[in-house]
Amino acid sequence: MSAAHAVGDLTHERAADLLAAAREARVLVVGDVMLDRYISGSVERISPEAPVPVVRVEEESSAAGGAANVAANVAAVGATCRIVGYVGRDAEGDLLRERLAVLRIDTEGLLSSEERPTTVKTRILARRQQVARVDHESDADLSADHAAAVAEVLASLASEADVLVAADYDKGVLAPTVVRAFLDAGRRTGIPTVVDPKRRNFFAYPGVTVFKPNAKELSDATGETVRADDPAWMDANRRRLGCLNLLLTVGERGMVLRREHGLVRIPAAARSVFDVSGAGDTVTAVVAVSLAAGAGPEEAALLATHAAAVEVGKVGVATVSSDEILEHVRAHREVRPT
Repeated sequence: MSAAHAVGDLTHERAADLLAAAREARVLVVGDVMLDRYISGSVERISPEAPVPVVRVEEESSAAGGAANVAANVAAVGATCRIVGYVGRDAEGDLLRERLAVLRIDTEGLLSSEERPTTVKTRILARRQQVARVDHESDADLSADHAAAVAEVLASLASEADVLVAADYDKGVLAPTVVRAFLDAGRRTGIPTVVDPKRRNFFAYPGVTVFKPNAKELSDATGETVRADDPAWMDANRRRLGCLNLLLTVGERGMVLRREHGLVRIPAAARSVFDVSGAGDTVTAVVAVSLAAGAGPEEAALLATHAAAVEVGKVGVATVSSDEILEHVRAHREVRPT
């Protein structure tokens, strides 16, 4: 049985080299794109109609969400990103395309129809605290024709990528036809593949380079209590999933990487946590970009944990730049005990 060990940290120089190489990386993201809306205001009274707060709206904003937020994080570290997904022929779909265009993300693979709406998650905040969320969505699998169209676009764009990412939020874009196209593209091109899974397709990605669930997702899928520090349990699930590397995020404990020949613990690098929203998207994006830049799975996870530490220190879903990651690596190493 392989032993577990804690991995050493990245040097600032190695992180700088990887992030410099990332600027030449080409990333293709496929998955459930969303529009995140934020309505912020103040609360001064409870509604007379029901025991709920009345939010006086002071500010409204919108941003790329879901797989689109993974793409936004890829672009934020300087890599070239294309996205494949589905939106409605509606104002929200147009707005999402505009947001992605501002981020210089190629939306050639973002298909649309009138049959299903753009997924929109509206978060209502009072004094920076979320008090409610309203979702507009259709989470059924894409129709056979629409899934075939997405699969065709994915196959055509994969040859121009250095890494493929499947960002699944159980909203139906990663239908079986699209998943097969993703796996076929990975095998055909020989480039790394990264999957951020959800329950519906959890066991549908054999052969991928990195499979990145969180502890709850893995527990729900297996029906077992997660034993992240047990090399044998982790390897049994890695083999069951069929992935080369199982990268499990375990909250404030950081991440655990199970490879074929060992288990590696990667402690969290965050000093303070303000908001964990979007941290998983940041990890997925930075792992993918790092692999494209020539990092091994351990280095990719290490760089991603620094990126996540920056992200959780921000309000709401946010992206992280290369400069912010490098500054965190530098500061983190300066405060390490000698």
